[in-house]
Order: sequence, then C-alpha cells, then structure tokens
Amino acid sequence: MDLTLAKPNTHSLLLVEDDDDDAFLVGEMLSDALGAEVDLRHVDRVSDARDFLLEDGTECVLLDLTLPDARRLEALVQLRSVAPDVPIVILSGLDDELLAVTAVQEGAQDYLIKGRVDAHLLGRSINYAIERKRTELELAHQAMHDSLTSLPNRALFLDRLNQALARARRDGTNVAVLFMDLNRFKLINDSLGHAVGDQLLVAVATRLRKILRESDTAARFGGDEFMILCEKVEDGQGAVEVVRRILNCIEAPFILERDKLFVSASIGIAVSGTGADDSPGALIRDADAAMYRAKERGTYYELFDEDMRIQVSERSKAEDALRQAVERSEFRVLYQPLVELSSGKISGLEALVRWQQPDRGLVLPSDFLPLAEETSLIVPIGAWVLKEACRQGQLWRIERPDLELPKFAVNLSASELTHPGLIKTIRSALAETGTDSATLCFEITESVVMDEDDETLETLQTLKELGVSLSVDDFGTGYASLGTLKRFPIDILKIDRSFVAGIGDNHEDAAIVGSLVKLAHDLGMTVVAEGVETKEQLDTLRETGCDIAQGFYFAHPQPAESVGELLSRSGDW
Repeated sequence: MDLTLAKPNTHSLLLVEDDDDDAFLVGEMLSDALGAEVDLRHVDRVSDARDFLLEDGTECVLLDLTLPDARRLEALVQLRSVAPDVPIVILSGLDDELLAVTAVQEGAQDYLIKGRVDAHLLGRSINYAIERKRTELELAHQAMHDSLTSLPNRALFLDRLNQALARARRDGTNVAVLFMDLNRFKLINDSLGHAVGDQLLVAVATRLRKILRESDTAARFGGDEFMILCEKVEDGQGAVEVVRRILNCIEAPFILERDKLFVSASIGIAVSGTGADDSPGALIRDADAAMYRAKERGTYYELFDEDMRIQVSERSKAEDALRQAVERSEFRVLYQPLVELSSGKISGLEALVRWQQPDRGLVLPSDFLPLAEETSLIVPIGAWVLKEACRQGQLWRIERPDLELPKFAVNLSASELTHPGLIKTIRSALAETGTDSATLCFEITESVVMDEDDETLETLQTLKELGVSLSVDDFGTGYASLGTLKRFPIDILKIDRSFVAGIGDNHEDAAIVGSLVKLAHDLGMTVVAEGVETKEQLDTLRETGCDIAQGFYFAHPQPAESVGELLSRSGDW
C-alpha cells in the first residue's frame, strides 16, 4: 500500500503496519502534523520493509511490533541490521513499559502507544528522532574521522583492519598495510605556515581517495602520517603496485593559493601472511619500521622483510628493558669536570647518565639514549638525572663545606624541551633538594637552536627567568650560526670535540676554533672546548682565549664518590 501525502520530499517516511485502518489514521495524523511536506510509504510486512530500506532508504521508520512475519522486538532487530543509520519510532498497541525500555536500548528512538498519540505528538516524535539520529551520526563521524581531512582516524582504521584480517583469514587472501610519511613536511610548515601545511594535507587526502579502490581505506594517523589498508592483495608485489600508484599521484605538483609545491613521500609496506604475527598492531608496527628504512636509505618505499622483523623484535625487547629500567631506576650519574683555563680550577661538573643494566653492566648513553628519545622515555630519565644531580650537589655541600662547589651541567634533549611538564619538573627538583637555580646549567643541542622555533625560544626564556644558565652543546656539528644564537638567551657555547681533535696538527681547525672563541666573546658568551685529550690541544686552546675545557686529559666521567678528590685537586691544572 502506498500513501503519498505530498510531492515535496522534505520528509520521506516508511510505515510498517499490517492494519489498514491504523495505517490510514497514521496518514491522517501525519498530514495534520507535517502538512504537505511528507512522503509516506506503507508496507505490512518486515520482509517488505527490509527490501524497501535496501533499495530506496528513508528518513524515518514508523514500526508496529505485531506483524505477520515478526513479533515484538524481532522486527526492530531485523530493520536495524539492514539500516542501522535510519531512526526508528515504535508505534505499537502493546502497553508494556519494560518492552518500551528494551526497544530504546535496542536502538529505537521513541516508543509510542496507539490510541494515546495525537498528530502533534507523532509529528514531534518523528522530527526529534530524525534530528537525534543525525546528531548521533555526526558525533560518531567526528569520533572516528580526522577533523582536518575527514579521513578515518586511527580508531576507525584499526577497526577496519581487524575486520579485513578476519575476512582475509576466512577467504585465504592477504591484507597489505602501508605507512606513508610526507618528506620535508616540517619545512613546508615552518617556511610557508601551518595554514598551507593543512591545505597540503587535505589535498593529499583528496588524491588518495581518488586513486584507491572502494574496498581500500586511507586514514590519517596525525601530523603528516597516513595509513592505507589494501584488501585482497596476493603478495608484496601487489602491494608495491598500489604504492607506485600512490607515489605517482603525489608527484604531480600541488597548487595551494599562490604556492606550487612538489611533494614526495616515504612508504613502508607490511603484508599479512608473511610473519608469525598478523595482528593489527604488528602490521602497523612493521609498516612503520619499513617506512623508516625507506627514509634512511633514501628510497621511496620499502617492503618489510625477515631481517627487519628480527630488528623490530630486538628493538621491542630493548624498549621493554628500558621501560623496566625506568621503573626500577637502573641508572647512575657520572660527573666530568669542566676546567677554567685561566686558573686551573674546576668551574663545573657535567652530569652524565649511564644505564646500570643487570646483564650487561654499565651501558653508555649512545647505546640507549637514541631509543629513549624515540620512545619519549627520555623525559622520565632526564627528570631522574636532574633530581639526582641536585640531590648529590646538596649532599656535597653538607659533607664538604670547605669546598667551593662548581655549577652542575645537565643535558636537556629536544623531547624534554618541548614536553609540557618541563618547567614544573625543574621547579620541583629545585624545591625538593633545596638547590639554588644559579648553580644549574642546562645543555641543549645545536639542532634545537637551528629550528628557531618560537615555542622553544619561549621555553628557554622561562628557564632563564628561573635563574639557570643555558649552554649550546656540540656547536659546529650542525648549521646554526652565531647570528642564530643571538635570538636565544644562551650563556655558554661548547665547541664540538671534532674541531678540538684537529687543533694540534691542523691549522685550519685551530683557526676555526680561534674565530669561534672571538665571535662568541663578542656576543658575551663563555666558550667551552669539548674532548680535550692532549697537553698540546690544551696549550693551543689557551692561546685562542678559550675559557673552559673538558675532556679525558683532565678526567674521565667519575662516580659521585670519586668527585670529592677531584674537587680537592681543583687548581692543579
């Protein structure tokens, strides 16, 4: 039966009712409530309603619960299964409060009882049902999609990957996961602004949608990272063909406002069925590792292989061990003196962290700090080193009041510098140990200065306001200039050991060091030379006017119990 009340299709409704008299009354009420702005379709069986929803769809369903082919909530469940996004209002003669509550819990938007409904109540219920369902869908979309590109987000991607893997196991097919990262995206953001960067991400997302199959999923994981899920892939070569298609589409220039941008990407590929672990997390991890290998090798893409699987496994074990080390405080702080060249006195002690691993003994920073940086474990490790150095300094002041204690230098990584809790951590360490901030110096790397980031500048200025000193470590290994340093509140410049190593027999290195010392002094900075190992290097540094030196010539990094003797000898150099 078809009750069309009007041509304008403002509201398209489906009535599922096996009583023609009730259907006629509903039509009359809707005519009164919604006027000419309704198109009502009537069927008397759930099977017909299912077919209609699959073929045509509707804005809202009015559903009776006593039908020839379905009883009570069975009808609701069937219609929800074929059209979960369509709101359903129950219009039933069953006056059962428990049934009404259960119906709403099963997805009905409202439960109305025949004979107790007028035109106004029915019209309002339908409007509210449509609006509520629209709001639900919008909120669900926002929760599962990236707000900038409208691509699926990590949560939705994982859900689809889970489903795809289940289908692949059932069908005997494979799934490919691609991890894509745009090259030099940070440079675009920094040079052209975040607005242009956002436009580029949207444009990349648009191109991905156009070239991928309907069964594939492109998602944004954050920043410039995209994930692509490809179903029914025969092997790695099939995935590579998809990757080449993606790379070709990205190679075409992007026209954004007045800018013409050429963009490239690095893509990692992981295919199910090639390893012991086909879980979603493992495939994403493997694709991520392959992407990083592509970046390291300068290739556009890399396929995850068994060698990489071994590397990832070893890295995972190392990461677990490092996390346990943080929980168990398996770290020690060694101290290396900084010697003032004009007096031979120790002017500072650099706090250097070591990992006291139960199986391997004392592990050097180069063997675990890069991993700590990548996993953000550097933040709790750095906080521990800072507090330990402050605690030890106060202990020495109590035990050796006769000694003039130098400043403590503590390294501050880029990850720590951008961590929102940094200032609070420093204030807490100073307060808990009673340390004077003037006795503390933070060393940052040259790469931090090279970024010339406004937020970094603001953080460094806040640190200066706390009363600490700031030093740039390993200067000369990057591309920062002394002119760049003028923007930052830097007190100390540490010349990298690679220049110091050559000043004994290389006049060019000696000239470079001399020039750096003079320019740094002109900017009001103190100069420290790292890696001093011979008396000849020391004599040359004195001739250049260098202020402070540090290296094995004076002392190797020492445990706290040995530092007292070093301080007693201060001035011997």
